[in-house]
Amino acid sequence: QVQLVESGGGLVQAGGSLRLSCAASGLSFSTFTAAWFRQAPGKEREFVGAITYSGDSTYYTDFVKGRFTISRDNAKNTVYLRMNSLKPEDTAVYYCAASRDRSTLVVAATQVNYWGQGTQVTVSS
Repeated sequence: QVQLVESGGGLVQAGGSLRLSCAASGLSFSTFTAAWFRQAPGKEREFVGAITYSGDSTYYTDFVKGRFTISRDNAKNTVYLRMNSLKPEDTAVYYCAASRDRSTLVVAATQVNYWGQGTQVTVSS
């Protein structure tokens, strides 16, 4: 049974930092590309950033570029999202995602084979 379990969310003041973790089990995680999405109340789920299966390349949406960093440790079956300079508009449920397609980065929900349950991030002003 495949599971992606996020952790590390919480309440932080604007300008602060958080690191989210996503622990994978039940799959050969090192062969999956991974990504982070988020969903704010009343809004659609949106792409945040992605990382290749090897971890050698990343891609971010413009509104987090320079503030967020994705990394992964395949030995630990874990992908991370480091978030710095957080803004109130970053408040959302953050979801980890994995895709079997190693040929391209995950940038859309339609590419995702597995989702985590989500972790809440709240940024106060």
